[in-house]
Amino acid sequence: MRLPPLPTPVPPLTPEQMAMRAVGDRPTEVSQPITVSEYDPSWPARFEREEQRIRAALGPGVLALDHVGSTAVPGLAAKDRVDIDLIVADPADEDAYVPALTAAGYRLATREPHWYEHRALWTATHDVNLHVFGPDCDEHLRHLVFRDHLRANPADRELYAAAKRQAATDHPMSMANYVAAKATVVIAILTRAGLT
Repeated sequence: MRLPPLPTPVPPLTPEQMAMRAVGDRPTEVSQPITVSEYDPSWPARFEREEQRIRAALGPGVLALDHVGSTAVPGLAAKDRVDIDLIVADPADEDAYVPALTAAGYRLATREPHWYEHRALWTATHDVNLHVFGPDCDEHLRHLVFRDHLRANPADRELYAAAKRQAATDHPMSMANYVAAKATVVIAILTRAGLT
């Protein structure tokens, strides 16, 4: 696997930007306070259930499917929401995968053509974020590098958990600010993981 470049730090999304990326009538911000919970050993099983459902829906359209994010790191505190990266031939070609995933119980929630053609689909209870990217996407590769580094490095795992807890305390009702508050720590960890 090639090492992608470090991400560029960006300010938190504005309310207008949050609204532009939202699909349908979903809320553009959180409606309940962001909560970071202790690691739940049932998270890998949730991923496996969703993996079977996604592969059954899309068959060979799945180029890669990976459990990413904090729930993919044993021992790491996280929001109780499993993140999955799905790689398809062309995320912009929504007709090739969205109808099948909708029939399987997902709904398209986010569309970001300006950012790696990213799409996100949610389960009905939003206990899963399914991120859709194209082949050889820098962001997907960063997710894998970050996950694997945290799995192998307890000190960085604890550093990241502390950053997440602080971000949730400081920004309990803003996902945009929560994500931005963790950015410095994420970039520092990715640097130690070998990204430049």
